[in-house]
Amino acid sequence: MTYEAPDRHSRHKAALQPLRAAMYDFEEEGVRHALDALLADGAVVRLAHPFGEMPGADAFWDGALAPLFRAFPDLERRDHIVMAGQTPEGADWVGCGGYYTGLFAAPFLDIPPTRHMAHMRFHEFYRFEAGRVVEIQALWDIPEVMMQAGAWPMAPSLGREWHVPGPATQDGIVPGPHDQARSTESCLIVVDMLQHMKKHPAEGGPEVMEMPRFWHERMSWYGPAGIGTGRGIKGFRDWHQIPFLDAMPDRGQYVDDITYHFFGDGDYVGVTGWPNMIQTLSQDGWLGIAPAGKRIEMRSLDFWRLEAGRIRENWVLVDLLHMYDQIGVDVLARMRAFNKARAGFDPATGRPL
Repeated sequence: MTYEAPDRHSRHKAALQPLRAAMYDFEEEGVRHALDALLADGAVVRLAHPFGEMPGADAFWDGALAPLFRAFPDLERRDHIVMAGQTPEGADWVGCGGYYTGLFAAPFLDIPPTRHMAHMRFHEFYRFEAGRVVEIQALWDIPEVMMQAGAWPMAPSLGREWHVPGPATQDGIVPGPHDQARSTESCLIVVDMLQHMKKHPAEGGPEVMEMPRFWHERMSWYGPAGIGTGRGIKGFRDWHQIPFLDAMPDRGQYVDDITYHFFGDGDYVGVTGWPNMIQTLSQDGWLGIAPAGKRIEMRSLDFWRLEAGRIRENWVLVDLLHMYDQIGVDVLARMRAFNKARAGFDPATGRPL
């Protein structure tokens, strides 16, 4: 007897399982076979800078996964969130959060290997049509790998840099059947929270956001490497929100130019968007960047976990390397300048010999 998942969101999670399993015991043949089976003809893969957009499974392997596998020859994928749902626009997504890990044995994007175990967070979102994936949006936390290698060339993070954990409740691999009513309720809470967030500072002080109504007093906000983690509402505001709003006070004013789609699965909510933020870097205060006076777009893929109707945990990845690239800063080139003094790297280019 074969098991048939009871709803399409459970079926989509099941369809993704062979790729996740192949990436846990990562070998080229198994991963490529799983990708070929999962991705539809014409599927597009959108990756963090510097990878960019890739047309299909072969390009995804050749351009991104193979270099990662060469750097981590015993590579493992470890998921701590797998959730699925439909956006209000009618698209079906599966969102996965976790990290790639293994022995960092060879350079990756010219990042010097540590020759110790290392990890790289990922948020990967898969859009399904007719049972196969037609689009992937994926952010890999490349700055996190640079930090572990002692090669992060930009400003120190205000928040805490550490190995970000999975859900405290250990239920992020959300089982079926899909609970549509509960999922919709979770989405509505997150969307309402974000609408209140946008009221500040244009409509008043921090009180207009009503954060205690939406956020648990012991909330954890797990930002990307370069920003770091904030604990509690005060930690979130001190280490992320205040610097972000100080530097880009027009945040939230260009909603007609961006795309973001929410979907829920029980107590979990995900958001996709490529990009899903546009604002002007007009003031000081964020990431140590001088006011560039430039309007930038940002890619962010997020997960929220609700507990008793409030947000207890929020995992956030932002494509910071893409943001720097838009203001004319090549972070990888600056890192290669660091590498010129390292053994095994060309003193002229900073690339591996």
